[in-house]
Amino acid sequence: MFATERMAQAEQLLAALRARSLRLATAESCTGGLIAALMTEIPGSSDVFERGFVTYSNAAKIGDLGVDYDLLARHGAVSAEVAAAMAQGALRASAADVAVAVTGVAGPGGGSPQKPVGLVYIGLAARDLEVPTVRTFRFGDIGRTTIRGATVAEALRLLEDHMDSR
Repeated sequence: MFATERMAQAEQLLAALRARSLRLATAESCTGGLIAALMTEIPGSSDVFERGFVTYSNAAKIGDLGVDYDLLARHGAVSAEVAAAMAQGALRASAADVAVAVTGVAGPGGGSPQKPVGLVYIGLAARDLEVPTVRTFRFGDIGRTTIRGATVAEALRLLEDHMDSR
């Protein structure tokens, strides 16, 4: 289902989390659960992967993750602020130690001059971090599947970077 390179990346990440006795949660919008699916594709991931939230709608972001309605109204669902709030909400709503969240415009429609197709924000929150980390990506209008795949890869890379800094 997933490319060999992505599977190897996920296996290494799970091993790093396992070695530190950390559990992972995901909060996904534009990827629709692909990160969670990749993690759970690995046999034995249940000791590390705590849960995944697919919060595609604003109502789900508010209801499942506790993202503030006013934050969504001020910044929009595709924003650094919402990515951070989604990651923090995934931590609050789970027993995980680290959470990654993604929100973006995968296309082909839905973009605007301010928020074009290919704009993605990836947030990371951890129990040992005071402030979430958020990265911004402008993949361009390279196709929905490619944008979603690139987002999964970058979310794993952000998690790897966090693990390397511990």
